Amino acid sequence: MEVSGKAVKFGDNIDTDVIIPGKYLVYTDPKELAKHAMEGVRPDFYKVAAEGVIVVAGRNFGCGSSREHAPIALRHANVKCVVAESFARIFFRNAINIGLPVLECPNIVDVVEEGDLLKVDLEKGTVLVVNKNRTVKGVRLPKFILEILNDGGLIEHVRRKLSK
Repeated sequence: MEVSGKAVKFGDNIDTDVIIPGKYLVYTDPKELAKHAMEGVRPDFYKVAAEGVIVVAGRNFGCGSSREHAPIALRHANVKCVVAESFARIFFRNAINIGLPVLECPNIVDVVEEGDLLKVDLEKGTVLVVNKNRTVKGVRLPKFILEILNDGGLIEHVRRKLSK
């Protein structure tokens, strides 16, 4: 599984309240949540992400509460993947469950700049910075997680398994 997009860069400790502020948790429509993704730190994020982006971040991305709204808002804002130096475990798992690809990649913020064109190969666990012709090695995802992502998330994965 490979995804491509321009990098939109954030720092360390981006918590779920930054990803989708609590005042928007009254919405259940993923498209409405998407309109407010990252708006506290990047008001134009929804417009920038519309063309399909890869979020690049530092350590502890998705810390804070366990709200599934955070990865849902990112996915529906057209984020193709989140590549971070590390993730809060609950965010990482929630992202997989809703079908948002995530890749842990140490030192990625030292290599990638805002606007770089990235190709993320989830099977190999690599990030190619196309405009710099540089590949960064991340942590490969296990086969079962790749299957969940390929199926579009945990619910679709279970449906596929049960239909066999």
